[in-house]
Amino acid sequence: MSFITQFPLSNKFYLILVVVDRFSKMAIFIPAYGTLNSLELAQLLISHVFYKHGLPVSIVSDRRSLFVSSFWTNVCQQLKISRDLSTSFHPETDGETQRVNQILEKYLWIYVSYHQDDCHTCPPLSESAYNNA
Repeated sequence: MSFITQFPLSNKFYLILVVVDRFSKMAIFIPAYGTLNSLELAQLLISHVFYKHGLPVSIVSDRRSLFVSSFWTNVCQQLKISRDLSTSFHPETDGETQRVNQILEKYLWIYVSYHQDDCHTCPPLSESAYNNA
């Protein structure tokens, strides 16, 4: 699980949460606000991932403050989800998500309009293209 943040502000969305299932290789792209906190992250995962696909056994993420906060730690403990934090300068820990991030960035270049004001509409198209390729 990681974020892509390198695209223009679009309809108040500034980043995309990227979730990759390590078993099926299926990806989920969720647009989010730039000021995302741990509670909002939990709500996004519950409504977009856990609701549709069930609870994961473990989550691999970077050491971003959102993922190491006490709230997020408590959420994972309550849901019995193991947290695996990747280490700095070792992208192979979560290399699969990093590869998906690169592919998503290419899709965004394809789908985003010339004015770059519709990035928030691209994740569903990109997700469909990636998962059906």
